[in-house]
Amino acid sequence: MCLICGWIYDEATGDPDHDIAPGTPWDQVPMNWTCPECGARKEDFEMVQI
Repeated sequence: MCLICGWIYDEATGDPDHDIAPGTPWDQVPMNWTCPECGARKEDFEMVQI
């Protein structure tokens, strides 16, 4: 979950608009990827249980 805006990365969905294929585990998302909602860096995300 993004600590800035609350957007949640879903591994099943990925982020196809930014070349992250569905099924991509969080640890395989590149470090230079940014939140599609607010532009926060990957380091601004925290794992949450859903």
